[in-house]
Amino acid sequence: MKIAIIGATGFVGSEVLQEAISRGHEVTAIARNTEKISAKSDTLRTASVDVMEKENLAEVLKGNEVVISTFNPGWSNPKIYEDYLEGAKAIQEAVKISGVKRLIVVGGAGSLFLNERTRVIDSPNFPEEIKPGATAACEYLEILKKEEDLDWTFFSPAIEMAPGKPQERKNTYRKGFDKPVFDEQGKSDLSVQDTAVVLVDEAENAAHIKQRFTAAY
Repeated sequence: MKIAIIGATGFVGSEVLQEAISRGHEVTAIARNTEKISAKSDTLRTASVDVMEKENLAEVLKGNEVVISTFNPGWSNPKIYEDYLEGAKAIQEAVKISGVKRLIVVGGAGSLFLNERTRVIDSPNFPEEIKPGATAACEYLEILKKEEDLDWTFFSPAIEMAPGKPQERKNTYRKGFDKPVFDEQGKSDLSVQDTAVVLVDEAENAAHIKQRFTAAY
């Protein structure tokens, strides 16, 4: 397949890049600074593009079969709420301009429902420092649900999937839809490596067209 990965130097994007390359896909890795891309492959090309520049991004995306967006303007960005929404909508528009039909968006776990009314982001112990970015991702999911032209998928990672903790590839996962997937210990976790497996599996199989889904051990 021909896969474009937006945010290819990030925590999730860099692992998705490695996973896609390892499966022999032709990958276009897109990042603000492509010098940070350490992956090497004859099937890899890189492109330095600002996602806010829709026309430029669309040109780079042309000819791909699927776009995986792991876009995140940075958790420490004081304007993360505004920048996330603007960037996500720009990416969505660029994909349409490019003629690519398939868009996979990596959002957050905050929009998952713990029960019929309470989302993860609404729980009292949700970290305040990431709430602006998580709120933006929740709002963008509602925007994406109205998208009729693209075969979109929104992926919510496991609640405890985060940088700064030990990561191990197990090559196993269980999927869910609007509620978190918990293990027998009540944890919703998945390593970033297995998260990449989930995303490339979705790119290959297109199992969740116009749906949100999640995955965890």
